Amino acid sequence: MTTQAMPKKTLRLVIHGRVQGVFFRDSMRREAQMLGIAGWVRNRSDGTVEAAVQGESADVDAIARWAHRGPQHAQVERVEIEPHEGSYTRFEVIG
Repeated sequence: MTTQAMPKKTLRLVIHGRVQGVFFRDSMRREAQMLGIAGWVRNRSDGTVEAAVQGESADVDAIARWAHRGPQHAQVERVEIEPHEGSYTRFEVIG
């Protein structure tokens, strides 16, 4: 019997609130590495943080939950979550 690899779950997150200047991106990178998540995170000019996260469904759900809290000094107001396309091999901070 052959076991099929589960398809990766990929989401795009846009995090609103006090999320820039509080080490959100680097904290998310560390969290992603602990969970085995691939993708990217970046600051946007409107003051939000945007991320693409890809991995096993439970791990992607875990980092989405983390994004609602963020690092210690962040004040997350809301997180937009939508399905996303792409293929990633590691997690990186961009832009």
